[in-house]
Amino acid sequence: MAFLRSLGTTLEMIKWEHSVFALPFALTGAVLAANGWPHAMQLFWIVVCMVTARSAAMAFNRWADADLDAANPRTASRAIPAGLLSRGFVGAFTVVMALLFIFGASRLNRLSLLLSPVVLLVLLGYSYMKRITRWSHLVLGLALGIAPAAAWIAIRGELDARILVLAAAVLFWVAGFDVLYACQDAEHDRSAGLRSIPQALGLHKAFGMARAMHGAMLLLLVCLLHLFHLGPIAWWGLAIVMALLFYEHSIVSPKDMRRLNAAFFTLNGIISVLFFCFVAISVTFRH
Repeated sequence: MAFLRSLGTTLEMIKWEHSVFALPFALTGAVLAANGWPHAMQLFWIVVCMVTARSAAMAFNRWADADLDAANPRTASRAIPAGLLSRGFVGAFTVVMALLFIFGASRLNRLSLLLSPVVLLVLLGYSYMKRITRWSHLVLGLALGIAPAAAWIAIRGELDARILVLAAAVLFWVAGFDVLYACQDAEHDRSAGLRSIPQALGLHKAFGMARAMHGAMLLLLVCLLHLFHLGPIAWWGLAIVMALLFYEHSIVSPKDMRRLNAAFFTLNGIISVLFFCFVAISVTFRH
C-alpha cells in the first residue's frame, strides 16, 4: 500500500495527464508519415514511448530541482521538498520509465531504438539548462519538438526534412508558453542565480519574446500545410489555433498573470488536440 501511495503521488507530481501537450503533435507526425492512420500496434507503441519518455523527464526534473523547489515559495509544496516522496523513489521511477521508453522504441524499428538514448539525453538534460543559459526555454521546446519527428521515424524508419517543420513549430510553441510560465519566478530566479528570459530581460520583453515565438510557430504551421498539400479542413484548424493563441496572450499580461495557469494548461492542451484532429481529418478525407 505504501508503494501504491508513493506511485500515485509520483503520477500526481509529474502530472502525467499533461502528456496531452506533446502527444497530439506526435500523432500528427504519425498520421502524416502514414498518409493516413498507422497500424494500431504502431500507434500503441508510440503512445507508450510518449508517456514513458515524458514521465521520465518530469520525474527527473523534480529530482534534479528538489533543492531549488524547496527554496521557492511557489514550488515548496511539491512532493519531494514537502517530504511526500523520497529522492530515491523518484530516481528509481525515472530509471524504470526510461527503460520502458527504450523498450517501446525497440518495438517500433531499429532507428527508433538507436536514437532513444539521444532523446533521453535531451529530455533529461533540460533540467540543468536553467543553471547554464537564459535560453533553456528553447531546450524544453526541443524536448517536445522531437515528438513529431520521432513519430515519423517510428512509422517510416527514416527521417524526412518536411516533418522538421512541425518539430520546429512545436519547439517555438512550447518555448513561448514556457517563457510566459517562467515570468512567475523571475524575481526568485534572479535571487537564486537561475537563468531565464524573464529573469534576464524583464517581464515586458519576455512577453514580447513569447509573442514572437508563437508568431514563428504559426508561420511554420503555414509552411507545413503547404508542404503536405493539406486541404481546407486543416486550414480551418490552423485558423482556430491562431485564434486560441491570440486569446491566450490577451488574458495575461506583465501586470496581470492571474490567469496564467488557464493559458498555460487548458488552452495549450486544447490547441494541440484540435490541430491534430483537423490535420487527421484532412489527411483521411483527401483519399
